[in-house]
Amino acid sequence: MKKIILFFSLLAVLIVSSGCLNEVVGQKITVQKRTGEENFFEDFKEVNQKKQVEKAIAIVKNANWENAKVEMARYADYQFQFPFKNSSENKIASYLLWISPNGENLEIVMDSFKYAKLTKQDSANLYKILTGEELIK
Repeated sequence: MKKIILFFSLLAVLIVSSGCLNEVVGQKITVQKRTGEENFFEDFKEVNQKKQVEKAIAIVKNANWENAKVEMARYADYQFQFPFKNSSENKIASYLLWISPNGENLEIVMDSFKYAKLTKQDSANLYKILTGEELIK
């Protein structure tokens, strides 16, 4: 009887822990940095800490998005992607990111038809998450 109880206890722990792992899988942001003056990006960083990923997603989601086709004067400084669930589909959200000329704000373009300029605070927080560095030097 003790063996059966032990078996079901271990089985329950395994089922619960595998369910938790499934929620964590895909919770990452991949960041790429532009190299040189061309529109080429190289892998720069991967953000895996759940709180940082959630904070970055919240910043991007709550940004003041405008429906506008934008053409920037230069290529993006960074691009980043993260998976998100929309209905029952898993998709990858991809963004291009520019540091504004004054160095205080970030500007983001998604799908070439959505544009957002982040507040100074959101810019600083998102930049710190994506690069590990302070925005204003």
